[in-house]
Amino acid sequence: MDDMNKKVYQVINNYRIYFLCGLVFIAMAIFVPNFLTPYNITNILKGMSLNAMVAVGFTIVMICKELDLSVGTTLTLGAMFVIGFQPSLGWGGSLLIAVLAGALVGLANGFLVARAKIDSFIVTLGTMTTVQGIIFLYGKGYALNATDFTIADWLETPIIPFLPPRVLITIIFVLLFEVLLVRTKYGRGFYMVGANRETAWLAGLNTEGYVIVAFIISGITAALGGALFAMSLSSATPTIGTSSLMIVVAATIIGGTSMAGGKGSILGSAVAVLTLTILYNGLTNLGAGYEIQILASGLVLAVVVLYEAYALYQANKVKGQRPELLKEVSLKKGKGRGGKAVKLETLN
Repeated sequence: MDDMNKKVYQVINNYRIYFLCGLVFIAMAIFVPNFLTPYNITNILKGMSLNAMVAVGFTIVMICKELDLSVGTTLTLGAMFVIGFQPSLGWGGSLLIAVLAGALVGLANGFLVARAKIDSFIVTLGTMTTVQGIIFLYGKGYALNATDFTIADWLETPIIPFLPPRVLITIIFVLLFEVLLVRTKYGRGFYMVGANRETAWLAGLNTEGYVIVAFIISGITAALGGALFAMSLSSATPTIGTSSLMIVVAATIIGGTSMAGGKGSILGSAVAVLTLTILYNGLTNLGAGYEIQILASGLVLAVVVLYEAYALYQANKVKGQRPELLKEVSLKKGKGRGGKAVKLETLN
């Protein structure tokens, strides 16, 4: 029975974000009228796509034990540039400018963090403010509107049930980078860098290069997410990414990425974004205000953090790393109390 309970616990622990997403979906399907209509499901997926794209790069940065607070303003920069340059360069040229701008923001962040050895919180806080200033200088504080609306119709019209191109592009990016991190030698290097940078360096990894690449990817995915969102609306405002940072940070933690580095999943972050989007959608349809939505997401985050703390406590308890256990367990030359051998098993 103990082995069975352990296996059940491991399954729930390993796939907890998927169980949470399923529970939230079922609850909303039961209590929210017309929740399961094709129109509403499509809207949920559209709402998820923006922050899920941003979460791709943000998760990689957190896996490297760093933080990127500039993703919200980088998102807005990409949105403003893709709309602002569209009349003169067309959609292709303006999209390229937006993505390059995001890459440059990421490069600046990565260089200052990896080479100048400045804390990523301070660096990206400064970058966030600087980029916000660039946005207001470029748009003069006003919304920008496109002159070509054909791309918006294409991005927002499902080509297969529930999935318009904007959502499909996001799914492709999520799966592509998930495979890169989990299935390739280079991708696994991000986990090594985040878990122990010195050990990764001794193993021959270019740790500074990994950190710089992580921030560049974060800048690109943030700018691309903002650009695609603005293209689907044919407009952009200087505050378009205001709430994205909070949602992405919450979703990344809920999705299982550790702020201590070396642990995380892009797919988990994307599913967490979907979970929060389902929650927001259901509460909105029930007439709840924005403050209730924020409260609900905060409660979800708190529950997940408490669960993580409990799981860590149990793991450390088994490993004998809790200080209070020193009074209970005494090991000497592999022997326990009464001279009996003691075997400690580690929960995965």
